[in-house]
Formats: sequence, structure tokens, C-alpha cells
Amino acid sequence: MFGKGEYVVCGSKGVCTVEEVTTLCMPGVDGKREYYVLKPVYNAATTVYIPVDAGKESMRGVLSATQAKRLIRAMSDIAPISIANDKMLEQEYRGCMRTNLCEEWVRILKTTYQRKLLRQEMGRKVTAVDAKYARIAEDSLYGELAIALGISKDAVPDYIQKEMEKAEKPEKPKGTKKSKKEET
Repeated sequence: MFGKGEYVVCGSKGVCTVEEVTTLCMPGVDGKREYYVLKPVYNAATTVYIPVDAGKESMRGVLSATQAKRLIRAMSDIAPISIANDKMLEQEYRGCMRTNLCEEWVRILKTTYQRKLLRQEMGRKVTAVDAKYARIAEDSLYGELAIALGISKDAVPDYIQKEMEKAEKPEKPKGTKKSKKEET
């Protein structure tokens, strides 16, 4: 069970804060059933009500900083979606979003980016479906990584870029001497 003040990821609503856990006094609602009252971090005008007993399927805790850094290091190893048929691809995008998993959002972003480059080479525009799911996956991924890493959502792309560049550069073993060029 999640407690008041915790961050959770709730399906298409993205990262939310648990405002409270309470029963609801509304017509047609079981007055004994407990609900999470959630406030989306990036859309504060909205309030989401999720039954506590259904929360396991529709929401999860936000990644820790360690998990977020591990995900970023693993991004280059995450394979894009390999479906050529556009209708089937849209279904796969929907399925990836429903999983509510960061790795699936990365798959969507890699796929849409590759397709964008390919279409540009052919003199074509990005498809509306690719643009839509790229935006949704980016919002979801960047929103969660921002919370996990304690940075702004706008800073996430640069953070990912820097971490990926670090991962590509081999580290020097400790205790090795610098060359004369490195000393000057």
C-alpha cells in the first residue's frame, strides 16, 4: 500500500503524488471501499481516484535514483520494436504504454526515432501515430526520471545524453600515470 506523500506512476496520468487514502462519499460509490486520491505532478488541475484494492494493476512506485541510473545505462541495450506493418505497430505502441514500464517507453522512443530518420531520408514526414506515441512515451519516461533523479523534466534529455557519453568512454584504471600531454 502506498502512503500519503509518496510518488506513484499511474497509467496515462504519469507521475502522481498520493494526496490521501480515504473512502469516498459519492452517489453510486461503495462508502466502505478505500481509494487513493492522486494528484498528477505535471497536471495539477486533475485529480485521480483509484481503488486501493485495484491499485496494484494500475499503478506502481516511481523508480529509485539507482534504478533510474541503471535504466539509463541500459538504454543502448534495449531493442526497438521490430514490426513493419503500421497498423500492428500502433497496437504494439498501445500495448507498450499499457505495461507502464520505462523499458517499454524506451522501446517506443527508439522505434519512433529510427522511423523518423528513415522517413526523412525518403523525403517523408513523421506519421501522426509515431509522433503521438513518441510524445506520450517521452512525457512518461522523462516525468518519472525527473522525479527519480531530483531534476527538472526539461533537464532529463541532457542528463541522459551525458550519462550515455560517460558509458561510452572507457575509464582509466586508478593509479595509472598521466602522459605528458595530459599533464599540460
